[in-house]
Amino acid sequence: MKADNEPANLSSAVKQHIDKWIERYPKEHKRSGVFEALRVVQEENGGFLTTKLMDLVADYLEMPRVSVYEVATFYSLFRLEPVGKHLIQICTNISCQLSGVDDIVTHLKQRLQIDFNETTQDNRFTLKEVECLGACIQAPVCQIGKNYHENLTTDKIDEILTTLT
Repeated sequence: MKADNEPANLSSAVKQHIDKWIERYPKEHKRSGVFEALRVVQEENGGFLTTKLMDLVADYLEMPRVSVYEVATFYSLFRLEPVGKHLIQICTNISCQLSGVDDIVTHLKQRLQIDFNETTQDNRFTLKEVECLGACIQAPVCQIGKNYHENLTTDKIDEILTTLT
């Protein structure tokens, strides 16, 4: 389900996942599954949502399209543009600031030769600044894919990057 090949419908795997997920809600409240529906559609689409995909979710959950757009644009989990194979989300909130995240950000930008909200030319990495990852006690912290990396240093970042293919 890539952007250049927009699907006419949600895949059967996505529909099955959504159907299983919304079983936990009363039938008249299946729209409560919108967050998970968007998450699984985004994952299947390689890490981002298109307007067409959001429309398909809205239609499937029988809810206004604008309501789906509101969810997709509010939460930083959802991305509306393609991202690299490895999305590096780095917290720049106060705990991370006080723990030296600025040095790590500078190092990442220099090493990857990109700024926030950019993707490397080889499409391997996208760098994103986030408000909080909820791991303040282990600051500075970043999330790469589904994995958290805590107590970051520039050496630790280099070590992490070399393990990513």
